Amino acid sequence: MTEAILLVGGKGTRLRPLTVRTPKPMLPVAGVPFLTHQLVRAKDAGVHRVVFATAYRAEVFEEYFGDGAELGLELEYVTEEVPLDTAGAIRNVADKLTSAPDEPVLVFNGDILSGVDIRALVDAHRARGADVTLHLSRVTDPRPFGLVPTDAQGWVTAFLEKPQRPEDIVTDQINAGCYVFQRSRIDEIPTGRRVSVERETFPGLLASGAKVLGVVEQSYWLDLGTPTAFAKGSADLVMGRVTSSAVPGPEAREYPEALVLAGAEIAPDAVVDAGTTVGSGAVVRAGARVSASVVDSGAVIGAGARVSGSIVGAGAQVGAGTVLDGVVVGDGAVIGAENELLAGARVWCGAVVPDKAIRFSSDE
Repeated sequence: MTEAILLVGGKGTRLRPLTVRTPKPMLPVAGVPFLTHQLVRAKDAGVHRVVFATAYRAEVFEEYFGDGAELGLELEYVTEEVPLDTAGAIRNVADKLTSAPDEPVLVFNGDILSGVDIRALVDAHRARGADVTLHLSRVTDPRPFGLVPTDAQGWVTAFLEKPQRPEDIVTDQINAGCYVFQRSRIDEIPTGRRVSVERETFPGLLASGAKVLGVVEQSYWLDLGTPTAFAKGSADLVMGRVTSSAVPGPEAREYPEALVLAGAEIAPDAVVDAGTTVGSGAVVRAGARVSASVVDSGAVIGAGARVSGSIVGAGAQVGAGTVLDGVVVGDGAVIGAENELLAGARVWCGAVVPDKAIRFSSDE
């Protein structure tokens, strides 16, 4: 169908400490690095070639995916030497594209979990003769996002970045982070400097009279940039609320609401549910309950612990009777017994929390 650019240059600061060692798009989501889901969905839609626009920990992507042969894709990698922003990153990889000037190029972000129909998006772009086509989604509260109003025929009329005043909220349609560019329009983006696609490229196209199409599709859409969203996205994939052929089959099928990978150990009276993923070599001990969480490879959940909506990094240990609710535990961290950490708490990689050191009541 077409080739694609995958934007994976961000540092993932909102997901620290998980991203201290691993780029955000490579964090495990439903049993595999998140990018695996995106690459497989693109391939299933007919994309045959993907160019990575990388920056932070760029080497990790190529080390894991290589030339893409195992996924049935051709993969190329381009690394930013200095930050170039979204449109600058798109332009920076243009020399690696093989598409002709009048052919479409898919552009998607490495931190968006989406069920958008990629093939239908490209088909609409071609059928309408658009220069650029955007996937738009409707949200209840559009203030944190870029608003994209359209006319009755679907042509974009403006780009409004994160308006805060009620009178500025003229639509509930937001930029969902997946685009189709005519290759010639990519080549027009300035080189060698930062260029924002939302603040410069898209408004500039409108001002020049280019045809910018918005396709509103209310498929599943989630920005995985926060710990809460990250855990939710993984759970939704496990529960089938959004589909991906990259989700591995569970090693232990007696857990219908969990993905339990090979080598994991679950005590007979432990409960893993609500879309939890238990990674290879991880252990969930007697009487523990883990719900809607990600327990990475080699992690240990102690007896009687309660873990909900949390991410427990590789090799981390959660002590007996400890409660985690909406918490991020970095790789190799150790949390002693009978602690209570609630939403927003983060334990750094390798940190040690003694027994009974932290106790937060939901009433406080």
